[in-house]
Amino acid sequence: MSDNIWEWPLEKIDDYRWRLPKSAKAGMRVDGIIYADEKLLKDIRHDKALEQVANVAFLPGIVNASLAMPDIHWGYGFPIGGVAATDPDNGGVVSPGGVGFDINCGIRLVRTNFKYDEIKNKVQPLISSLFDLIPSGVGSKGEIRVNEREERQIMLKGSGWAVSKGYGVPEDLEATEENGAISGADPDAVSERAYERGKAQSGTLGSGNHFIEVQVIDTIYDAELAESFGLEENLVTVMIHSGSRGFGYQVCDDYLKTMMHCLQKYAINVPDRQLACAPVNSPEAKQYLAAMRAAANYAWNNRQCLMYLARKAFERTFNMSWQKMGMDLIYDVAHNIAKLEKYKINGKEKILCVHRKGATRAFPPGHPELAPKYQKTGQPVIIPGDMGRNSYLLVGTEKAAETFYSTCHGAGRVKSRTAATKAFNADKLVKELESKGIYVRASGRDTIVEEAPLAYKDVNDVVRVVHEAGISKKVCRMRPIGVLKG
Repeated sequence: MSDNIWEWPLEKIDDYRWRLPKSAKAGMRVDGIIYADEKLLKDIRHDKALEQVANVAFLPGIVNASLAMPDIHWGYGFPIGGVAATDPDNGGVVSPGGVGFDINCGIRLVRTNFKYDEIKNKVQPLISSLFDLIPSGVGSKGEIRVNEREERQIMLKGSGWAVSKGYGVPEDLEATEENGAISGADPDAVSERAYERGKAQSGTLGSGNHFIEVQVIDTIYDAELAESFGLEENLVTVMIHSGSRGFGYQVCDDYLKTMMHCLQKYAINVPDRQLACAPVNSPEAKQYLAAMRAAANYAWNNRQCLMYLARKAFERTFNMSWQKMGMDLIYDVAHNIAKLEKYKINGKEKILCVHRKGATRAFPPGHPELAPKYQKTGQPVIIPGDMGRNSYLLVGTEKAAETFYSTCHGAGRVKSRTAATKAFNADKLVKELESKGIYVRASGRDTIVEEAPLAYKDVNDVVRVVHEAGISKKVCRMRPIGVLKG
């Protein structure tokens, strides 16, 4: 096989799915399946993401296929937008590269009672208030400081810690994946360096593609589902995108070193050392999963604290309580995580280790792991776009069983941050966004150009693919009116 990425042999399954046969690269245990249309496939072929799809197919115990969502692009080990499930009973492994450095980077959507016309003249002061209250950018530190004992509690209780401190209400937990805390976390599996990096970063936004965005619903696709979530056209929403900050990065970095040694110890052959891994049932994997869960809980707590600060900013701007403004959480979902989940494989129920790296869980109506309030609707799926385009709310479907109930997590980059910095001018970009009615504040000018809309695929194309492929179902679309970037 040539290294020329244009030569990867893709077979068309239908208009929205493509097969990369396991014959494409000697050593692949399963096929690759890519969710995309012809238009998106052109972008996908421009980096090494397809090679990474092939490489992931080498993982011991991988089940069915190495999967790629339409927002796929090159990442560390796994492509961003990659999904893979492994079977622990068949030598299945867990790979930190299949989770990523920003463990439980994720997104939450908050509704309000406001219609756009009621706040359109206050967007600028609202974003300024958010900017004042929420620390953002690289290394940012917040007002919510914790000692080591409390940090251990955050690792175990996740969002529940924040709620116990008054930074939210119990209803917020019901509207969060895993009720805001995945079980099996072990603070003792976390290094001192990770503890140190995490102490002052609860309730901080971070840098890169993280944001808090004030939006307005401009299109309803399913009126019944929208109504069940308390949403309607022209309603103002708030979207929060952040993760486990330096804490999660350190956990990943620590365990990548451990996993490198596991390749030789367990005689695992992968074509890229960034896919370093260990059998799920091994001591090393169990320790990594315990630390990863601690970082995931840290991230859920972080987003809960960010929502608390966002509610405060609204209260300051509109001089009323967040309860009176109807600022209820619609959902919070992770998109960088590995989880043990039940599936039927060849008629037999199995516990699989599902890696979602830049991919969103999409459980269908009736799934036993969903909270009662989502049993009829299915799990809310939140897919943000870039700061100049749309974002979407969808729900999970039964057809998503073919992707281990996974869908895409965003638009997906087409330009690296370095390329975007060279291609775009911050002042010009801010003026263009303001001409579209989008007010932007950021901690640094570099972030604005790195996150320019044209650095990303068009999220409308990406969401159309997952909707038409049937792995998630559109509910409504939002457009940005105010953006706070890290």
